[in-house]
Amino acid sequence: MRSVLLSLTAIALALFIGALILLASGVSPLVAYGALLKGAFGDAQALQRTLEKATPLVFSGLAVAFAFKASLFNIGAQGQLLLGAIIAAAVGFGVEGLPPYIHAPLALLAGATAGALFAAIPGVLKVYTGAHEVITTIMLNYIAINLTDYLADGPWKDRSPMNIVARTPAILESARLPTWGPIPSGFVISVILAGVIYWLLWKTTFGFEIRTVGQNRHAARYAGISVAKVMIATMVISGLLAGLGGAVETQGVVGRYQPGFNVGLGFEGITIALLAKTHPFGVVPAALLVGAMKAGSSQMQFAADVAKEIIDVIQALMLFFISAEFLLRRMLRMKEEAGEEKLVLSTGWGSGD
Repeated sequence: MRSVLLSLTAIALALFIGALILLASGVSPLVAYGALLKGAFGDAQALQRTLEKATPLVFSGLAVAFAFKASLFNIGAQGQLLLGAIIAAAVGFGVEGLPPYIHAPLALLAGATAGALFAAIPGVLKVYTGAHEVITTIMLNYIAINLTDYLADGPWKDRSPMNIVARTPAILESARLPTWGPIPSGFVISVILAGVIYWLLWKTTFGFEIRTVGQNRHAARYAGISVAKVMIATMVISGLLAGLGGAVETQGVVGRYQPGFNVGLGFEGITIALLAKTHPFGVVPAALLVGAMKAGSSQMQFAADVAKEIIDVIQALMLFFISAEFLLRRMLRMKEEAGEEKLVLSTGWGSGD
């Protein structure tokens, strides 16, 4: 509850400062925020758009939050998500003759596997060479971006006569994820996975090992935990979640892979994970919040005549206040309690620290 209070305070402060910016621009915050809510939840179509925006954010938020638990900072969720998206597209348009109950899961599995294998690289480098995961994942992001751009504009490009842009062919109908009313099936999958990740972290021996490594690697090693195996496995699962998010975006929303459609989704997972205080169940409402802001920004821009970039400003403010937790605790007169879990991004730059 203390973590929830801190996150809600950060959101409230960000919205308050956003309201001041709107007032300074000559716009009524009530009109602007009212239009934002209408654009996000005003009808079934708006709700579906919000859930579609939130779904990949749940996956990327879970990916980043899961890595955090082992004190690993997975900046590479963006690259892992892109690879998952394009591999799922390749299976979606390249494998024919399969029924939907096999084709769609197969494409999801292929995308998740691509993300997992790509995330294993910084995990192995961290364990065996001491290369810091922040540096390696950032560099691997560029590799993923350029590789997917090449594939979408090269061997996997849509060669139909009317196409002039870099993109893959549309996936087959059998590979698409269905939508139940305004509820995308991908969102349901993401919520289920949030529960699975919670169970894995707090109800299994492996989850205990992950959290122990995240709190103190030396103590974990002394207790007989294989720190190397835990760190690599954590990165693999983190990449699997990000890759699955890309696959769901391809199969449930875009219907193909096209560069630019997935920009920033992996990086926004950092914001989601921090807003959720790295808790799996907190990731879902945090992603819904950001998804609603994205879905309603166009309506706010049209109704209140404000720039869509105000949404980016508010998100940045949320991230700032969450990061500056000591300021929030001081404002709320809240002291740290003994044993309270804290986010530790890294304890050192070497493999032995």
